[in-house]
Amino acid sequence: MRVVELFRVLSVADVRKLLDSLPVPSRRVEEVPLLRAAGRVLARGVRAPEDVPAFSRSTVDGYAVIARETFGAGESTPTLLDVVGEVRMGETPGRRLSEGEAMYVPTGGMLPEGADAVVAVEHVEVMGTLLNVYRAVSPGQNVIFRGEDALAGEEVLGPGMRLRPYEIAYLAGLGVREVPVYAPPIATVLSTGDELVPHETRDLRLGQVRDTNAPAICLLAEEFGARVRCGGIVRDDEDAFARAIGAALEDSDLVILSGGSSVGVRDLTLRVLEERFRAEVFFHGISLHPGKPTLLARVGERFVLGLPGNPTSATVVFFLFGRHLLARLAGEAVFAPIALEAKLRRPLASVAGRTDYYRVRLVREADGWWAEPVLGKSGLLFTLLGSDGLAEVPEEKEGYLAGESVRVYLLDTRQVAVPPPRKPREGLAARWTEKEE
Repeated sequence: MRVVELFRVLSVADVRKLLDSLPVPSRRVEEVPLLRAAGRVLARGVRAPEDVPAFSRSTVDGYAVIARETFGAGESTPTLLDVVGEVRMGETPGRRLSEGEAMYVPTGGMLPEGADAVVAVEHVEVMGTLLNVYRAVSPGQNVIFRGEDALAGEEVLGPGMRLRPYEIAYLAGLGVREVPVYAPPIATVLSTGDELVPHETRDLRLGQVRDTNAPAICLLAEEFGARVRCGGIVRDDEDAFARAIGAALEDSDLVILSGGSSVGVRDLTLRVLEERFRAEVFFHGISLHPGKPTLLARVGERFVLGLPGNPTSATVVFFLFGRHLLARLAGEAVFAPIALEAKLRRPLASVAGRTDYYRVRLVREADGWWAEPVLGKSGLLFTLLGSDGLAEVPEEKEGYLAGESVRVYLLDTRQVAVPPPRKPREGLAARWTEKEE
């Protein structure tokens, strides 16, 4: 019997450093319409073709003034100015503002030359053609100046940025129609194991398991910006396994395997990659829980990520490291997952020398965020239901006490999760092991 031993087990910190410095092939550049560029990674910097805004404008309904003339104004000592006109939306003021004058400007209206501030209407009183100003304003108050958002010719967005709707809106304000972005990485997902059957299988035979890894990993990879191909299930046959990997490597930037990276005589990933493809293996193990048996290798310019077969472990590892790898392959300049600090509702145990990740539910209280661990065995998928994030216990810690702060990596930045209506599972062991009368 052949036993494959784990080798080159890296710490979580070392894996992150490796992924940050990993040489990745250059990406093909595409010019895409602006409204189709959300979620894509900018390939070149974008320079503003013009000043934005193109004119100085008011941010409130009020009166354009020369700020220094309002200094000292108050309820009992108003500043008195002459009202010399009104600016209509979409039109120019028609004249310059001189000392001792004010001009009405609506929100978004163009500021007349000579003015450097706007007094909001609630702080003035109009008496015919005279204006009493009851509150002083400073230069620039209630005004957006020409070029304050962007100056013509300056680089406003740099390469390697993943474009969100906010950047798209900003570029729309510059009149940009198309943007240069990197072609997204292509990822093929393969599930391995004789026990697996497609997830839509209705009737299972004893010993069969529906493939839950592929749906989760395919959808996560797509969410993380890849073009995904779900390659199906590969049986534990070395030749079939090698053919499936070889076919995937032909046109994929990343091949993701689940179920073939842990120690065991049925696990073929390492042997096939080394012997059939002469792969460069970066590591075959990470000192973390869950998900220790994780592999990363390179075949030419293609990468292979081997995930554990345990569904929860595979999902957690892909969230932590697969997303990082895809960000690099997509051309992102910086990968910085969103995390927050939260206080623990209950203690978390750990082992020194290993990084642990606990699924937690977040609750917002008056004194900040609190994290409630979602307890359950690592092989149970329900622990991810209703979980908002992964609480990290670093390798140098042996756990946290209740009330201590812990870093939580957010699984979803849009909203907190809704706990499932699930009943406790006490007494299952006795239920399934007791003998029938």
